[in-house]
Amino acid sequence: MKRYINRFLLRALLPAFLIAVTSTGVYGKGHKREFRGAWIQCVNGQFQGLGTEKMQKTLEYQLDELQKDGLNAIIFQVRPECDALYKSDIEPWSRFLTGKQGQAPTPYWDPLQWMIEQCHKRGMELHAWINPYRAKTKTTHELAGNHIAIRHPELAFAYDGQLILNPGKPESREYICRVVSDIVRRYDIDGLHIDDYFYPYPAAGQTIPDEKEFAKYSNGIRDRGDWRRDNVNVFIKQLCDTIHTVKPWVKFGISPFGIYRNKKSAPEIGSDTNGLQNYDDLYADVLMWVNNGWVDYCVPQLYWEIGHKAADYETLIKWWNRYAGNRPLYIGEDVERTVKKADVNNPKINQMSAKRQLHDRLNNVNGTVLWYAKAVTDNVGNYGSALRNVYWRTPALQPLMPFIDGKAPGKVRKMKIVTMQNGDNVLFWTAPKGKRWDDVAAKYVVYRFAGNEKADIENPENIVAVTTDTFYKLPRTDVSVGKTIYVVTALDRMSNESKPKKKTLKK
Repeated sequence: MKRYINRFLLRALLPAFLIAVTSTGVYGKGHKREFRGAWIQCVNGQFQGLGTEKMQKTLEYQLDELQKDGLNAIIFQVRPECDALYKSDIEPWSRFLTGKQGQAPTPYWDPLQWMIEQCHKRGMELHAWINPYRAKTKTTHELAGNHIAIRHPELAFAYDGQLILNPGKPESREYICRVVSDIVRRYDIDGLHIDDYFYPYPAAGQTIPDEKEFAKYSNGIRDRGDWRRDNVNVFIKQLCDTIHTVKPWVKFGISPFGIYRNKKSAPEIGSDTNGLQNYDDLYADVLMWVNNGWVDYCVPQLYWEIGHKAADYETLIKWWNRYAGNRPLYIGEDVERTVKKADVNNPKINQMSAKRQLHDRLNNVNGTVLWYAKAVTDNVGNYGSALRNVYWRTPALQPLMPFIDGKAPGKVRKMKIVTMQNGDNVLFWTAPKGKRWDDVAAKYVVYRFAGNEKADIENPENIVAVTTDTFYKLPRTDVSVGKTIYVVTALDRMSNESKPKKKTLKK
């Protein structure tokens, strides 16, 4: 009911809202290519105790709403603490799924496989999100017998109520890569995603117990911080190679903490901020990974507001745009903070319009990932409604990644319009020929044009469907409006788009 009321109110206010965003330069025909994602997390316990049927219904509702809001990718948490929200012979079922670690869901289902199928049929990508090093969260009190920290306690250390796989041990890196290789090999995921948990967030009175590893594996590195960064660097490169060796098309993405370094720590490159630092505190040299091509996309978590004293959003998005453009850059956006904080220049409205304007102005920003999905589907502060009716009202294809594959598939074949027994007209086509992963069609884009209209496929306003099907049901109103032109293109796994093929429906 709340969602319905919010949408009703927005429709009533939409003309004024459109005038407001148009005057700021934000509103327009939209981008044809833009990553539009959202994180669906399990560690907040939103799925515990739901059971199979209720969890599936909850996720179906979220996916339906997110699709209507214009999203084209879901980042789904499947391994929060060396456990699994999927069938694994390596790690136990997650307690965040069933309530007890090691206990399979009843009735049985595989959430990762189910989510892949649900996302793909909606034209969305599914990126499997893992937490590589974290072996136990603070709220977990019992580990299953086949958990890695039980089977090999020497690989983990305790820190601030958690267990962390020791990044200083080569065996830890090898184990994580084995888990990832298993996921990538068995599941048709579009991406493998990790977040900002490398070495643990600093906690007062806590010390990382890695003296023995430093003595044994330092390889001539004298500074402990440099050695820890090297451990993470080696892991990131190894993980990248593991993913692309199994399936070259699976995108490797990372979502680091929003500050790389503060200016007081690094005057030449640091941002004008004052907060926790990837490089110095988490031992994560994110720019090295981006500039060396060890990741396929980067999503810094810029969860603050414009005007934040220690970590100003505008300062940080401009910093990442300047320094992290060697790989597609998407911005991690906090929905609740965006709508609850007032615009610094107009206290009567929230910061959504100002943030979207920054996205549009910065040439290396290729998309957004929303924290978190439920806040969007709950329509907090009308955020979802604004996406649906204004910012993301037209579909968007994924940003290109020519460093993986830049060659488009062939044109679709044998297009025809068939009138069914019930009177519906259905457009059918045949997939282009292709044998290798990089020339096989994975999805199709359907465009619609009036008979006297130029067939401009660069304008996303003309997209009526992004689908894995090889058919599209035409609106019955087409019969009464006269000649209508449909154009279909093929997309491969990297969203390279084929040349168009046309078919005309006449009155």
